Parts: sequence; C-alpha cells; structure tokens
Amino acid sequence: MGAVDLFSEVGRMPLPEAAARFAAAGVPVFPCVPGEKRPLVRRGFHNATADPAQVSEWWRRWPAANIGIPTGAASGVEVLDVDLHSTGTGFPAFRAAHREGLAAGWAALVRTPSGGLHAYYPADSGRSQSSWQAANAHVDFRGDGGYIIAPPSKVLRPGGVRAPYRLVVAGNNPAPVDAARLRDFLDLRTPIPLDRARASRFERRGSDAKVLAGWVAGRGEGERNRGLFWAACRLAEAGTPPDATLEALGPAAEHAGLRSREIMATIRSAYRTTHPMHRADAEPVADRRHLVRESPGRVLS
Repeated sequence: MGAVDLFSEVGRMPLPEAAARFAAAGVPVFPCVPGEKRPLVRRGFHNATADPAQVSEWWRRWPAANIGIPTGAASGVEVLDVDLHSTGTGFPAFRAAHREGLAAGWAALVRTPSGGLHAYYPADSGRSQSSWQAANAHVDFRGDGGYIIAPPSKVLRPGGVRAPYRLVVAGNNPAPVDAARLRDFLDLRTPIPLDRARASRFERRGSDAKVLAGWVAGRGEGERNRGLFWAACRLAEAGTPPDATLEALGPAAEHAGLRSREIMATIRSAYRTTHPMHRADAEPVADRRHLVRESPGRVLS
C-alpha cells in the first residue's frame, strides 16, 4: 500500500497515529514544524524513514509535528503543486495541461491549506525526475530532491487558524507524468540548469546575478536553501559585495518560499564559507531585509 492509498484512512487520525500508519505501510516520513512546512530534523527529507521505532520516537517527542514525505523514488509518488496566492493561481495552467493529457493520470487530488492543490502521480521506476518550479504558471513539480506535507497535517493560516491538507478525490487510472514535457508546456522560460550556471564563469557580473536569481527562484522545497547558498557562494567568489548579493538574490529566494531571516542567514553563511579569513568583511553593512520584500517577481522578468 502506498502513500496515496492511505490518505482517506489517515484523514481523521491524530498526527502520531497517521505517521505510524504511513511507516507501517513502508512510506518514509519525517517530522516538520507544527503548523509549518519546515523540517524538524537536521537533514530534512534526507532523514525520512519507514522505521517504526524512529517514527514513533519522533512523534513522541513532537506530537503536533506535521508529516513530510519525500517525493520521487524514495516514496514512489510525484506531486504537482498548484499554487493559489495573491500573485496568481496555477489552476488555469493545470487544467490546460490536463486537457492536453500531460497531467491527467493523477492518483489523488489533495486540497492544501491555502486553497491550492496537490495532484499525486505514481513515480516511474525507470525514470528519475527532479523537482522544478514553473514560476510563470504558478505550478511546482515535486520529484527527486523534494518533499510534500501530507494529510492530515495542518498549516497555520492568517487569523491563527490551522487549516488541513485533505483528500478531495482518488483517481481511477493513475499513470506517471512526463515532467520534462509538462515543464515545456507550462513555462517556456525555465530557470537555467545548474551546470550551465556553473559554466558561465561570471564574466559579466550583472548579467550573471540575474541568471543566478532566476535559477534560485525555481528551487523547490528541499533545495531552496542549498540553491541560495550555492548561488551566493558563486557571487562571493566573483567579488560581489554581500549587500549586492542580497539585493540580487533576496527577492528570488523569497519567491521560492524562503523567509527573510533564512535568506540573510544563508547569504551570510555563504560569505563566511567563501572568505573564511575575512569574516568581519563578509557581513552586510546593514540589515537590508526590506530588499527581500520589494517586488519578489522582478528578477524573473
């Protein structure tokens, strides 16, 4: 029995019981901050396990912890995350992809606390598909290198209400999704791949900052901090001042879902790592978190 098969069963269970039920069915899980999506364990989804003793210990320690499930080969499920937020909605793009037969084989549809949708698909055992974000379409793909929050977890919403992830409907003929074709259909302006970003050698600093910002904006859950750290290290190596790196990458990182405090800490860590002998010089001269909140989508245009 897979994760999707359990959604109707665990929907009304307390979180510790639901986590134990997933583990008993062989679905790896890990604990996330109560009411949030951030992992509670150091290595995040890399620590996910189906070991009953470990899962029991985690939820005995954190009984209100949300349930994270790694996507891709680790769990056998891949997920399309259809966003619904103030900057736009992914439902039109999802419906268009469904009509084209590119997203029709879902195994389950789960309503998210924000009013968005998680469409679950069986992973193709013969093909590895990495996570990505189609920012213009407001649709994310969670495959290898990503994770999702599963029912019956709840997320704190404005007004102090904790809204649940809940199963809407199960599919009849689930089939794997072709993530590459779907991405081409949804977003022609996909972020530059990591290997191409590395190959640019940063000969034109301003242009490279925009390229890196676009790449950071496309990072999904489970890879956002690491992606921001990598990009900040590259700019630090190129001699970009810390404040300029924050200004270039901050809005993109917030677009990907990071908070301003995480962004500041990650960029600071990148400069400390890149310039270990000059740590005092690697700090931004002022707290410029306001830059992160200015036009989070501007670096993508």
